[in-house]
Amino acid sequence: MIFETHAHYDDQKFDDDREELLSSMGTYGIGKIVNVGCNLVSCKATLRLMEEYDMVYGALGIHPSDIDDLDEEAFSWLKEQLRIPKVVAVGEIGLDYYWEKDEGARERQRMWFIRQISLAIEMGLPVIIHSRDAAADTLQIMREEHFGKCDLPSGVIHCFSYSNEIAQQYLKMGYYIGIGGVATFKNAKKLKEVVCETPLERILLETDCPYMAPEPFRGQRNSSRYLPYVSEQIAKLKGITREEVEKVTYQNAMRLFRIS
Repeated sequence: MIFETHAHYDDQKFDDDREELLSSMGTYGIGKIVNVGCNLVSCKATLRLMEEYDMVYGALGIHPSDIDDLDEEAFSWLKEQLRIPKVVAVGEIGLDYYWEKDEGARERQRMWFIRQISLAIEMGLPVIIHSRDAAADTLQIMREEHFGKCDLPSGVIHCFSYSNEIAQQYLKMGYYIGIGGVATFKNAKKLKEVVCETPLERILLETDCPYMAPEPFRGQRNSSRYLPYVSEQIAKLKGITREEVEKVTYQNAMRLFRIS
């Protein structure tokens, strides 16, 4: 079975067939799914999906591009929802400098990133980290604000897109590396190196669906049913079987999210 650690089934791209798709996941070998909130609307939708589907767990957090959603009232609401047993992580949170060039706005991203990290530590939950064009600041904040401050499994660097050197720094701090469809792209040499150099015990399978579909579906709507293409690519890079990749990454996710 496969553990899908990062999906967005609340997205409107699934409005036409969400129920049919989620109900069929078992036939594609998908055992569990973490649906990840990125703003207040998607967090509330994630809570509904958790209630409706036994296989769906939730992560709640505010993406750096959606921090306009956050004020003290919203932050308090988020904290209360994190007490729900099927909520297994705080995320996705982090930094995204790709769209945001203004330094004042970037500082606001950093402030809410740190606030949500502190909340995860307080609630005893792992974190799901988004980082785009913000390698140095993300690493510094994770090292200063999170690393060593929580005895529980720490978190995952989602949709990893940086160098192997940076990946090794996160691995030394105990984080997992999220690998998705990009690993199947012909031009993804940097990520393939990361996969080769990262122990299988520290890799998680993810889609970020409806985005980032693997080859041969690149550019189409992604879903968890395409994860075997990712596990097959990891197996090829590591010289092992796809079944071993799926078994070990499933165990990794169960351990990180503390699901018995």
